[in-house]
Amino acid sequence: MTGGDTDAPASPARTIPPRELSVWALPGLPEIAAGDNLVALILAAAAARPLMDGDILVVTSKIVSKAEGRLVRAADREAAISAETARVVATRNGTRIVENRLGIVGAAAGVDASNVPAGTVLLLPEDPDRSARILAAGIRAAGPHIGVILSDTIGRPWREGQTDIAIGAAGVRVFEELEGAPDSAGRPLTVTRPCLADELAAVGDLVKGKTLGLPVAVVRGYADAVGPLDLPGARSIIRTPETDMFRLGSDEAYAAGFAAGLNAVADTESSRS
Repeated sequence: MTGGDTDAPASPARTIPPRELSVWALPGLPEIAAGDNLVALILAAAAARPLMDGDILVVTSKIVSKAEGRLVRAADREAAISAETARVVATRNGTRIVENRLGIVGAAAGVDASNVPAGTVLLLPEDPDRSARILAAGIRAAGPHIGVILSDTIGRPWREGQTDIAIGAAGVRVFEELEGAPDSAGRPLTVTRPCLADELAAVGDLVKGKTLGLPVAVVRGYADAVGPLDLPGARSIIRTPETDMFRLGSDEAYAAGFAAGLNAVADTESSRS
């Protein structure tokens, strides 16, 4: 090092052992109806391969909605979507991207008309985090100290296709907090906060599938993410209006800006007259 070189040496990188996950779907769950005891049904389905402390259950929100009686009469799905919509984000070719009452932005406000009787639709759980806590508490009462994620399928801006995300969580850290930790070269990471709950929801969907009738997956090998039931839930993943840089679709944002410009011109001309 020369006399004018003041760069401090990089911090040594952390040594993190490779993580190994096991993921499988629980077989044998029946068709769920209103009032069914999901805790008992899940424990029975897991009997052949018992749950262990640190396991994380990824549960399709649809079966929670069915158990909670969220199947409602709706001759018109579009009317049901409107009733669940808090704000329209974008509309294209008859498809509405909206913010629903839970703050989740996606197509159709989470209103599902697939695999339900004609003339009905299935709504999302009233409070997915609360539903996840009830499930986790019930299963923990039977022994294994597990976490629960409720998942739903959603599209993403800028990318084709869909993936599963966490809409409810209990007893699981929803974020991996890595800011300030050293990278492989020893330099501190900045703004590095993986959404662990969404990643777990997506990996669970790989074994649950969309057409296999397997609504619950078990993820084993991420026990350090499991914690108290009062950890922040999936609601904490949703951006606040102040931090949301994508509040509107591109056409809608252009139209709003154009209208604001016209109003500003009108106000200026009015003040001159």
